Amino acid sequence: MTSLERAPRARVFSWALYDFASTIFSMNMLSMYFPLWVTGEMHGRDIDYSICLSVSVIAAGLSMPLIGSLSDRLRRRVPFLLVLASISCACTAAIGYSGGLLPALALFALANYGYQTALVPYDALLPEVSRGFSMGKVSGLGVGLGYLGSISGLLLVKPFVDGHSRSAAFLPTAVLFMLFSLPAFIFIKESPGRRPKSRLDIGREFRKILLTLRNTRRYPGLLRFLIANIIYSDAINTVIVFMAVYASKVIGMNDAQIRTFLIASTVFAAAGSWLAGQLTHRFGPKRTLLGVLSLWLITLMTAGLSQGVGVFWLVGPLAGISLGGTWVSSRTLVAELAPPGKLGQAYGLYNLGGKFGFVAGPLVWGGIVLAFERYGIIRYRFAIFSLVLFLAASILVLVKVPPRAMPEGYKSM
Repeated sequence: MTSLERAPRARVFSWALYDFASTIFSMNMLSMYFPLWVTGEMHGRDIDYSICLSVSVIAAGLSMPLIGSLSDRLRRRVPFLLVLASISCACTAAIGYSGGLLPALALFALANYGYQTALVPYDALLPEVSRGFSMGKVSGLGVGLGYLGSISGLLLVKPFVDGHSRSAAFLPTAVLFMLFSLPAFIFIKESPGRRPKSRLDIGREFRKILLTLRNTRRYPGLLRFLIANIIYSDAINTVIVFMAVYASKVIGMNDAQIRTFLIASTVFAAAGSWLAGQLTHRFGPKRTLLGVLSLWLITLMTAGLSQGVGVFWLVGPLAGISLGGTWVSSRTLVAELAPPGKLGQAYGLYNLGGKFGFVAGPLVWGGIVLAFERYGIIRYRFAIFSLVLFLAASILVLVKVPPRAMPEGYKSM
């Protein structure tokens, strides 16, 4: 194989390897060690983590369209990816040396902001790196390595944490994130960018977003789905960031058990993605998504009613299957509902809704745990049942979504 033949493959693998790297951060910092450290060693409240997470996601959601627009104008993605990922890694590494809860939360907010916004240039690199290859296969490679990264992140950091504080996970997580990101910065070579002809108008970019939002009213099926997406994303994202806390405080799992629980969830998420792909092909994305959300209801009811570790072990595989199925069926449904020629805008709104789905759910969870503090651990059961209400509401909205995008003037039955 010549060097010219090897170069595109190196570019593809380097791009996909970033997915491996970033999921090390998401698993260790969003789901496992940071929330347990805040609510455990630092004696923080769930609402402290909720507010910190929500603020960082709101900031990311507001700036992501601008970052995307600027990278489009400059026709350069890798420099944005490098800077934003470096911010995330540097802040993650510094958390363990912050000296207090508030500085740690501030650093985490910056780290999560960098992680979330880096996804914009990363996703935008897909057409560039997949030239000469199947874009679907390249994307699938990234997803597969992402699942592997979630598991590897827990296992690679485990030796640093065992016998020490959970804060010992932060520096290794940052190092691993940067280490496995380096190939993307080195081997992805972009086409030379052009100097933009006009200056970036931030106000105009926001007006474009608002115009796109207003235009969704012409397509009630798409609008209803986007609303449902925000609602169920609130529940699902809350599960992602607080399930380890729930397993620790309510079920009584130790860190080793929680690691195994999360690894099992990730393995079943990969299986759930494959299964949902088959079901979507056979029954359509809407019916598949409704089935997946119904499985989420069963999962959360099982978690809320579990009285011990035995039954709770079922929650991991159920949540994994549900998680993988949600993303596969919902992404397909966007393509089905998008108006002609508006697929990019539809996916932009879908992803924006997913980010804002990190706001209400965690805040409701944290608020309930704070408001019912005198009731002990039962307050966590109240919190998890609140997520059932989110899912039920999203199902009620989703069932009214027509199977195809409809033209202006469409009236639902």
